[in-house]
Amino acid sequence: MRLNRSTDIGLRVLMLAAARPDDLLTIDVLADSVAVPRNHLAKVVQRLQHLGLLDTVRGRNGGVRLAAGAAGASIGGLVRELEGDTEVVDCGGETPCPLNAGCRLRGALRVAQEAFYASLDPITIGDLAAPPVRQVLLTLGRSPQ
Repeated sequence: MRLNRSTDIGLRVLMLAAARPDDLLTIDVLADSVAVPRNHLAKVVQRLQHLGLLDTVRGRNGGVRLAAGAAGASIGGLVRELEGDTEVVDCGGETPCPLNAGCRLRGALRVAQEAFYASLDPITIGDLAAPPVRQVLLTLGRSPQ
């Protein structure tokens, strides 16, 4: 299974915000830190804010930070939310699969996908930003001194 790009970016942003809970992070700093285009990152940040995982502060000295309680959010639940109802295979796409009526693969892949999410359920945003990766996260977006 492969996560979509927005989910990947969202997880990286949340990890960075969790490692730097006292900092307001600008979109430009985040984009540079996680090496993604600013416009794409802004859309992801907006989605995370709507999900209640990031707080935003507007204005000249504004930015985003991890919302209160977000460090305890389940990665499994978050990935389910960000990925949506997509399945591993698209059996009914532009050219529907001729095996669709009696195929057992789709059901097996659904079970495997849910097992993937379930394995992420006990992991939290805070867990992903804990040492030793915390030290790496703290260096991102900071100019060398």
